[in-house]
Amino acid sequence: ADSAAALLCYGATIHIAGPKGERKVPVENFFSGPGKTVLSPQELVVEIEIPPAPPRSAGFYMRFTPREEMDIAVAGVASFIILNGRGKRCKEARIALSAVAPTPLRAKKAESILSGKTLTTDVIEQASQQAAAEAQPISDIRGSAEYRRHLVQVLTRRTLESCLQILKVTL
Repeated sequence: ADSAAALLCYGATIHIAGPKGERKVPVENFFSGPGKTVLSPQELVVEIEIPPAPPRSAGFYMRFTPREEMDIAVAGVASFIILNGRGKRCKEARIALSAVAPTPLRAKKAESILSGKTLTTDVIEQASQQAAAEAQPISDIRGSAEYRRHLVQVLTRRTLESCLQILKVTL
């Protein structure tokens, strides 16, 4: 679900076609369960529409895999921020988590911590902690639930800091 987190942050729409016609589904509504989508057996995804990014915005995705040979992420986080004017005030933030819940999901409480605030190290850390709290991981052979929550916190902080670097904003 690496691309799913990024698509959630960018507000993508999935275009679906099948024998009954075409339909559009916001990516937030596309995933219905572990390994499941809203596609019927006779439908196909024919297009993914990503709206253009607004000015003073940046997005970044990171994932953790225990070995390079292993392509399955233990945790993934995408962050997207839009800044007001020239400063560090966050106009809008989106944080999406993958591999830490039954479906990819937005960490909306963490986003609300950032929106409208000047982005500082403390504010980013608060949002990172909240994103970890919103994760719904399981424990399995790749890692415990606690470990995955810790990874979400670290990856959220790093992706938000990377967004600021892209925008040439220092903390």
